[in-house]
Amino acid sequence: MASKLQQLQSKACQASKFVARNGTAYYKQLLEENKKYIQEPPTVEKCNELSKQLFFTRLASIPGRTESFWKELDYVKNLWKHRSELKVEDAGIAALFGMECFAWFCAGEIVGRGFTFTGYYP
Repeated sequence: MASKLQQLQSKACQASKFVARNGTAYYKQLLEENKKYIQEPPTVEKCNELSKQLFFTRLASIPGRTESFWKELDYVKNLWKHRSELKVEDAGIAALFGMECFAWFCAGEIVGRGFTFTGYYP
């Protein structure tokens, strides 16, 4: 176990040195490549304005998203009504999707418990 810890510390040290050497160049390159997304002047006021625009744009998109939700729900209801015509492939995809949702739920529970499998901390 101690050797694994030393290996981890060594890798962390190497990564730290790499970032210290190349971090500034990477930062400048990243900004240059994405210059079209940078708002001028880059001030706090501009950031506040952009956050408000994002919020209200998301708020304005709610009616479209609810319409899509109801269409999807109608599709699922139609599938359930005609389940005798359901193909094995569709049932398999639905089962895999359900298992994926359950797996993400379990992962969230584990993270919420502080990465323990036994229970919550008191």
